[in-house]
Amino acid sequence: MRFILGEDLGKPIIKPYGISIYKGKIYICDTILGGLEIVDLNKRTFDYFRPSGMGILKKPINCFVDEQGNLYVADTGRKQVVVFNPDLTYKASFGNPETMRLTDVFVKNDSVWVCDMKAHTVRVFSAKNYKELFRFPEEKPKTDPFLSSPTNLFVTDKYVYVSDFGSFKIKVYTKKGELVRTVGSYGKVLGQFVRPKGIAVDKNDILYVVDAGFENVQLFDAQGNLLMFFGESYEKPGDMWLPAKVIIDYDNFQYFEKYVYKGFKLKYLIFVTNQYGPDKVNVYGFVEPR
Repeated sequence: MRFILGEDLGKPIIKPYGISIYKGKIYICDTILGGLEIVDLNKRTFDYFRPSGMGILKKPINCFVDEQGNLYVADTGRKQVVVFNPDLTYKASFGNPETMRLTDVFVKNDSVWVCDMKAHTVRVFSAKNYKELFRFPEEKPKTDPFLSSPTNLFVTDKYVYVSDFGSFKIKVYTKKGELVRTVGSYGKVLGQFVRPKGIAVDKNDILYVVDAGFENVQLFDAQGNLLMFFGESYEKPGDMWLPAKVIIDYDNFQYFEKYVYKGFKLKYLIFVTNQYGPDKVNVYGFVEPR
């Protein structure tokens, strides 16, 4: 059968962007698939999730799984956020397709934070009824608080980090929408950005920024100073090819501990998606000597 039909390559990851992990399941937004790939590390399964009906997805770009297991998907085709129950049945959708273009979603406590590229703003919705609570910033264009093209965001207990693709900066706001500082600028040296996309913040307030132009991830401290970077243009496993999203995970490293050299201890995982190349999801480990 292999001679006649060729090798069965299985279901591929086509063009991933957003990624989330929850209780051993990896959720990958695939913009070409029109759905998500779901990798169950515990059951060792790989499945496509392409809902129909009211939950149909057109161009899912980012996703987030909350503490209850609800899946939120920011869909730039629908220009909405679509919400699914833990069993992946349709729950709700929100956002006005005529006035919004929602590109990322993050759930923190009782609020849902969303990037709206069309309105140049971050919108905050209630996690209970999905009604909009407020938005920011309200400043006029050409001022630093203004968002040119907000594409990705990350919310901590104190701050909201927004990747502003249009101004080549990461902008940090308070939970009320007041600008605290900016990180980076346009340029081709370390500490600058060409195509900033996905961002994440670890428990030590270290900021991770994916740059699709440099094809790496840069790390900054809480004051915005460059610490280091990892990754480069793809030549071998571990390199990147048009990377898009980065997430940090402290809860599922037991599935990857066997890959760590015995003299080191795995502290947390770093996932990076690549939109092209043979390695669509890279998994890195932050380690320290035992």
